[in-house]
Amino acid sequence: MSVAKVTEIIATSTKGFDDAVSQGVKRANKTLKNIKGAWVKDQQVSVSNGKVSEYRVTLKVTFVLKG
Repeated sequence: MSVAKVTEIIATSTKGFDDAVSQGVKRANKTLKNIKGAWVKDQQVSVSNGKVSEYRVTLKVTFVLKG
């Protein structure tokens, strides 16, 4: 039997939402072991001078706890 935990993280990128997701999972993998999945809970953008300056995603990351 395995037990999983879900944690919420926020990641940003100046390139786009896909890059923000990739960067978030990449960074989470440095701290959390056994990541099995992630889903996007929310997406936002920051605007500067009428242009999108930053893409932000809130991720729910699922990882399996070691026994």
